[in-house]
Amino acid sequence: MLGFWVKFISFKPVRLPSLAGTYEVISSASVDELWGKVVNLADVSWHPLLEKTNVPYGLIPKPGLIYRAVSRLSPIPIKIFVERVLPQELLCVRVLALPGVEERVTYKIESTVCGTYVSYSVTLRGWLSPLVWSIIRPYAAKVARELAHAAEQERLLPMTPADKHKRSPGLDWLCLLVLMIGIEKMVNPNLLSGLR
Repeated sequence: MLGFWVKFISFKPVRLPSLAGTYEVISSASVDELWGKVVNLADVSWHPLLEKTNVPYGLIPKPGLIYRAVSRLSPIPIKIFVERVLPQELLCVRVLALPGVEERVTYKIESTVCGTYVSYSVTLRGWLSPLVWSIIRPYAAKVARELAHAAEQERLLPMTPADKHKRSPGLDWLCLLVLMIGIEKMVNPNLLSGLR
């Protein structure tokens, strides 16, 4: 009798097939411009799924890096683990958001005759993956397009916030000093003659 219950109760877990999607676009931006957007983990303003990260400006992603991000869909922070990096070509990360789902994301950039090929691939595994996929799929479909658009728009803008961070703080002090001397010269024209 006990053998019957053991056979009845024991079961093999069902492995759900992985859910995957790849979204591609051709961009007029260069490989360098697109790669700069992908690896700038501090600025995800263009990303349809991510709102912000805790990565300091200028940090270059390397395999083994773990950082936190906040999704646009939920205020709960998620962990992102960088698995693989091929400079100017590929970035592969694993998203650790919920138990019961494993998400891998891959960005690929490749120069072609028609322009720069951008690919965004998502693979979900786990028993929660159908639910998560139904929520993120419309947003994931926009990532490659938004990445290309952001890189193309950055070329058209004369000065972006990222460029302001790249500027040396010494230049700001120099500009301020020159401005103060110019104002002082207008107020007191004998200033420079006294310095000679």
